[in-house]
Amino acid sequence: MSTPVSPVAESTALARGLKTRHLTMMGLGSAIGAGLFLGTGVGIAAAGPAVLIAYVIAGFITVCFMQMLAEMVAARPSSGTFSTYAAQAFGPWAGFTIGWLYWFMMIMIMAVEITGASAIVAAWFGISPWIPALVAIVAFTVINFSAVKNFGEFEFWFALIKVAVIVAFLIIGVALWLGLLPAGGFVGLENVSEVGFMPNGWSGVATALLAVAFAFGGIELVTVAAAESEDPQAGVHSAIRSIIWRISVFYIGSVLLIVLLLPFDQIGGADSAADSPFTAVLELANIPGAVGIMEAVIVVALLSACNTQIYGSSRFLQNLAVRGDAPASFGRTDTRGVPMRAVVVSVAFGFAAVALQYWNPPGLLAFLLNAVGGCLIVLWIVVALSFVRIHPKLVATGEITEVRMWAPAVLPWVMIALAAGVIALMVADADGRFQMLAVTVVVGVIAVAGVIHQNVQKKAVG
Repeated sequence: MSTPVSPVAESTALARGLKTRHLTMMGLGSAIGAGLFLGTGVGIAAAGPAVLIAYVIAGFITVCFMQMLAEMVAARPSSGTFSTYAAQAFGPWAGFTIGWLYWFMMIMIMAVEITGASAIVAAWFGISPWIPALVAIVAFTVINFSAVKNFGEFEFWFALIKVAVIVAFLIIGVALWLGLLPAGGFVGLENVSEVGFMPNGWSGVATALLAVAFAFGGIELVTVAAAESEDPQAGVHSAIRSIIWRISVFYIGSVLLIVLLLPFDQIGGADSAADSPFTAVLELANIPGAVGIMEAVIVVALLSACNTQIYGSSRFLQNLAVRGDAPASFGRTDTRGVPMRAVVVSVAFGFAAVALQYWNPPGLLAFLLNAVGGCLIVLWIVVALSFVRIHPKLVATGEITEVRMWAPAVLPWVMIALAAGVIALMVADADGRFQMLAVTVVVGVIAVAGVIHQNVQKKAVG
């Protein structure tokens, strides 16, 4: 005779309909955004070809971060992922703080992405930006209302467009470098030799590290989605392993080709597709409409990332509700396992954040967006510290799976040291100090709210 499942458990259960390919593309889709297409030039301008060192350091931090998460997710799947593990390692207040911090970060990122995409689309059709923003939000709400397997399928093909563009760019770039396309013959190392590998010294690499440190942000959504995969252990292991090497090839490969193909003095930050180094490379290949192509790619990149942010924020909110850190009604799921109310709340706050950008009250928006910049560092450190506490317990209880962190006694501390180095660089930079101040205030407010929430709960139980 089977054990009956309680109505509460049934009403808060998420469906398991995501395949490994869905997880992989969601991670890639979240990490490949406008930051790659518009922000790459900032790091190159700061460090020259030595920007590759900055990408290797940031990539190492990301790989350690994801592998530690993978071990914990494979053993204890949860849509709350690092929020759940923070609670297990340090207590409910830590889970509350990290959960709401990440939810805040996703909502703000969602608003930035939808605002950026709608501005480009509005310029195409000569309409007000709020129109495409509203259309996109409504469309993504409907998509997130569907069963998770349908959402996964949609995002798979949506993200595949970006991946295909990156692959095409790499092929075109290699052909240009070899002189196979009409660009003046074999390029070799001419552009690198003109300025040297490290034209601005180690200070340039340090500046570039600040620019690229957050480039890989978004990959962690794979661990959120793993709780809804058909086989969390196998799915998260395969997806993370695939994502790590693909992201490495896409990012480092693209940056390497840009450094090889473009003169150093022509590379810089880009406020529009026309200024993107990716556009400049396509123009070298005499590809007509290069600016229009990059605008379309950036719109797709932003919209795809926005869609996954809605998914991730709704799942995080649902998990917070199930754990008692958010109103219980947000934890309810329908018969298909979709947290409809959590989706509505996340979308509503996302749209409010979009409206905030149009309203643009003096100082407030800049403060909130700067807080987002430091949130990922907080996650890096909390995940590493949570892992240090949880890993021995997984080993002792036999919960640990074949998915394991390498050198668990050493690499987490190496990653924490590197993250501390990034913080030191930020503190030494004026803009970086503002980011750290903003994230410190936001984390402090949420942490205080968490402590108050826990005390209220204890009194209610007592």
